[in-house]
Amino acid sequence: MRLIDVILIVLPAFIIFAIGYIGQKKIGFDRKSISTSALYLMYPFLAFQTFYTNDITMDYAYILIFCLLLMILLIFIVTIVSKIKALKRTKSAAMILSSVFMNSGNYGVPIILFAYGEEGVHYAIIMMVIQSLLMNTVGLYYASKGSSTATHSLKDSLLKISRMPINHAVLLGIIVQITDFKVPEFVMLAVDLVADATIPTIMIVLGMQLASLTRGSVKWSDLSTIFSIRMVVSPIIALFLTIVLGLNPLLSSILVVLSSMPTAANTTMYSLEFNTEPQLVSYSTLLTTLASIITVPLVLWLVGAA
Repeated sequence: MRLIDVILIVLPAFIIFAIGYIGQKKIGFDRKSISTSALYLMYPFLAFQTFYTNDITMDYAYILIFCLLLMILLIFIVTIVSKIKALKRTKSAAMILSSVFMNSGNYGVPIILFAYGEEGVHYAIIMMVIQSLLMNTVGLYYASKGSSTATHSLKDSLLKISRMPINHAVLLGIIVQITDFKVPEFVMLAVDLVADATIPTIMIVLGMQLASLTRGSVKWSDLSTIFSIRMVVSPIIALFLTIVLGLNPLLSSILVVLSSMPTAANTTMYSLEFNTEPQLVSYSTLLTTLASIITVPLVLWLVGAA
């Protein structure tokens, strides 16, 4: 894959970021309200669509094991780093959000399509679905745990997760798909319309958040730590896991590439909702996305895909 191909994939994302940035600078919006609307009203439709339209196969089991192990190891590394740096709870949770959860969906899937074709997209979609599930449970847990404006006991965090409509939509999507129930076409039309608008809305919110950042609000040492873990450590661990699990070469290379993706834009929405260091999370998303123009082609070349 040529560098220009990756740039063309990333460019639409930056255009949407710019729309949110300019809108916030010129007009000014209540970012929290828009973010909350996306999280509680729109994202459940995307979650339902994702789990309803993608067949659950045995490939899910292998990729699920991989994703769980990768997530656990990355959380462990961030936790150790946080203890060494004596970081407060909110910043430690924000670093987990930014370092552990990658943009394997609206960024990762097109990359895999370009590099591997339709055969590779099948695996990429499975990982996207699993990552969505992990982000909507474990990611929400850490966002809630790191909240600077609410209680943060394990019970409170789990209670908040159980009340999130996203997870209800995930469960409903899985049940409907397993039971082979056919959702009426007119219902799915409404679902698809809202679902398709969700990711752009989240990215616009990120652009708004970037417009509201203040100088000195984020330490470079924190950003560099997140960058190192997300863009360097994650694909290295992924390579190690694919060897240990004995996965086939195609699946192995795809999982390594997806593990090198930048921070998921959804993490900004979570950090805004729970006030979990939103500026750090937003900066991290922007930095890793910018850097991915260089790092992703490098990983593709290293795994022999480009």
